Amino acid sequence: MKDFRCLIIGSDINAYYLARCYHEYTGRKADLLATFPFSYTKYTKILDIKYINNLWDEKVFLNELDKYYKEHKDEKILLVSSNETYGEFIAKNQNSLKKKFYFSYPSVKLQHTLVNKEDFYKTYENSVLDLPDTYYFDCSKDTEIKRKLTYPVIVKPANVIMFKHMEFEGKKKIYRLNSLEEVMHVCDLFKKGGYTDTLIIQEYIPGDDSYLFDAVVYVDKNHKTKLVSFAQIGLQEHNSRMIGNAAVIINGYSEHPGVKEQIEKITKFMDTIGYQGFAEFDMKYDARSKKYKVMEINARQGRCSYYITPCGYNLIEVLARDLIENEELEYKIIDKVQLETFVSKSIVKKYVTNEKFKKKALSLWNKRVMPLNYKKDNGLLRKLLLLKIKLNYIRDYKNSKWDWK
Repeated sequence: MKDFRCLIIGSDINAYYLARCYHEYTGRKADLLATFPFSYTKYTKILDIKYINNLWDEKVFLNELDKYYKEHKDEKILLVSSNETYGEFIAKNQNSLKKKFYFSYPSVKLQHTLVNKEDFYKTYENSVLDLPDTYYFDCSKDTEIKRKLTYPVIVKPANVIMFKHMEFEGKKKIYRLNSLEEVMHVCDLFKKGGYTDTLIIQEYIPGDDSYLFDAVVYVDKNHKTKLVSFAQIGLQEHNSRMIGNAAVIINGYSEHPGVKEQIEKITKFMDTIGYQGFAEFDMKYDARSKKYKVMEINARQGRCSYYITPCGYNLIEVLARDLIENEELEYKIIDKVQLETFVSKSIVKKYVTNEKFKKKALSLWNKRVMPLNYKKDNGLLRKLLLLKIKLNYIRDYKNSKWDWK
């Protein structure tokens, strides 16, 4: 059954590949609502886009959804957000929205325990998951670090939604710092920038980018885990605002032991917290303890989650089968070996430091998938845009370096 509309909220790279999934599954254009254009969703033939000022405002958001529903109320509408803010709006208003749309998001309370990193680490410190050692600095009242830290440390904002809507000098997604002076300087940057929530100060787990892992999880409307992928990252983005995002990733592949056990932990965890919908686990393998430490869980599909589609599990199809068709999905570990890359072969050759991973990625190159590069969406302006993105990556890797040592 493919006779449903798909309404995507947001205009980032996540939104584009969701539209691609819908188009690959149904052959139809998706609709998109967003506050402003992002390059990723420009010049496309697979989206009908409407930009609305202040869509970040909850009242405006709900009003636009109501208008959209009235225009298409005779059709089934699948509603998907590309980011946490809109996902929270949907969950918060699910009682009224579920009469109009099909969607799958956990409760606002549960989302907060995952999206806010302080809540996440404190809520689940005694769960089946392995978490990194963490210290909390409250920018609204703390003036000093009250514990001896072992350097280097990772510093990042607990409140990613507040952080996303802020601009200040020196803003980065993640900071790797080597002294107390550096930590206090970053804390001061956040304070001066208006950030009033907690900063996460965390142990640094040794290892280059190939120690990073990603898992895409789908939990059905009955709160049962149905899909789990497990992918090794070989290269993350090196732009200061994009550190932590995978640039080269291979599903069904790991150079480290314990994959089966980690998937079992992920499944058990998701089955016990009352979750529903897509989620993404960001992990790093700790060779000291031989454990996969969970750095964060996104309460949505992640930026790189498209790779499960060429593995046979189209994200939009999965949602439609569960929510619209009421199909009972089987539990499946997605173990097909699949390379996904956002960057060119030249960058893989030059910047992937793990030679074994590099060799594997290059051996899979002819069967790679690039989420933004869709052969059915290849107009001239789109091709020029993708060329510009490719050149920007070359510049970013040349001028930016993530020091993992």
